[in-house]
Amino acid sequence: MANRPNIIFYFTDQQRADTCGCYGQKLDITPRLDQLASEGVKFEWAFSPQPVCGPCRALFQTGKYPTETGCFRNNVMLPANVKTLGSYIEEAGYETAYIGKWHLASDGELEKKPTIDHTITAIPKELRGGYTGFWRASDVLEFTSHGYDGYVFDAEGNQIDFKGYRADCINDFALEYLDQKTSDDPFFLFISQLEPHHQNDRHCYEGPKETVEKFRDYPIPPDLSFLEGDYEKMYPDYMAAINRLDENVGRLVAKLKEKGLYENTILIYTSDHGSHFKTRNLEYKRSCHDSATHTPLIIRGGPFQGGKKEERLVSLIDLPPTMLDLAGIPIPKSYMGHSLVRELAGEEPERDCVFIQISESQCGRAIRTKQYKYSVRALAPTGYTIHRSPVYFEDYLYDLTKDPIEKNNLIKDRSYAFVRQKMKKLLLREMERAGEKKPVILPAYRSRNK
Repeated sequence: MANRPNIIFYFTDQQRADTCGCYGQKLDITPRLDQLASEGVKFEWAFSPQPVCGPCRALFQTGKYPTETGCFRNNVMLPANVKTLGSYIEEAGYETAYIGKWHLASDGELEKKPTIDHTITAIPKELRGGYTGFWRASDVLEFTSHGYDGYVFDAEGNQIDFKGYRADCINDFALEYLDQKTSDDPFFLFISQLEPHHQNDRHCYEGPKETVEKFRDYPIPPDLSFLEGDYEKMYPDYMAAINRLDENVGRLVAKLKEKGLYENTILIYTSDHGSHFKTRNLEYKRSCHDSATHTPLIIRGGPFQGGKKEERLVSLIDLPPTMLDLAGIPIPKSYMGHSLVRELAGEEPERDCVFIQISESQCGRAIRTKQYKYSVRALAPTGYTIHRSPVYFEDYLYDLTKDPIEKNNLIKDRSYAFVRQKMKKLLLREMERAGEKKPVILPAYRSRNK
């Protein structure tokens, strides 16, 4: 077992891909992540298959789409009959450590007090998704903390208070795990940061106070600036938070090197979704647009070496089978993603599209190819109560080669009728692969210009 690689999954919340220097922004924002990219592999086109917190986390723990597990929105707990990533990893002899936000242990109606409520209390051991090792977590971290204070719970259910910038404190728990580890068993360390997610009860992003001013005049991305939203007010805090996340990745790498673990550790860095800053709907995510779905993905270690830039399409649902593959664990047939280890080795074909399920703001489905984005939605006014529909209406079509910032919705453009039919066929294929019954997709019922 000692020769198996350690695996660290460093997971942020609501981080756009273009916030990393290696994705085209200024190099002074994320120098440590850029260094990891220069040593490993940067995936240029990685996308969230479900741009909302709880469902995306369920996807990571189960390898299945949210409609397969029932975790299609927040406030839905992991089903007991689904074997989780943590269970597979532990059965293979890995030590596990889970730190930060969980978001899968409470159940009930959205925006109401859950009927099973662990949002601000300790998560019972049976609801921790098979992680029985080191534990410093809160089910809904944004409910048990703010930017500079809060608490999580340890493996015995004891409340652990912290003071200081939240991203630093969550990272400190990861360093604590590495300091106290004494066995020679390989480890799987899952670090689930909340930053740069907005603080729900304060309706704002909370960057580190001492560096926010540094980002006051930072350029607004072009996919935001032509729309109305709250980016002018929120972007400085958002970028300051990401800059601090980068510092914490640097501290983690330094600790790995200090412990002699760095060369045998594979580090995966990504986020659950991006942020469109209220430009595409009334909040920050839950949209098919790249601003909500395009995430960073950097993997360093093991077969991911050499400072390569990968242009293939990747879905975050590819990460559970990738992590099992890296650990030498057979990939279950129920897993919906592709192992990136096998893709890069030429053993599996590249994706021709990424499939996206959208809930809460709508009951929607979308696909993204390298050239086009196509999205449909049900007539239901929200996606809070339904997770699938027998009928959808065409909603968006973008030609990303001509319009990378998704400014011009072509869903009613007659010159793209053939493209719509081709994308519709592709979407129906992906819906059926995900276990959904083939629905009817009808032409757009109203224009959408955002």
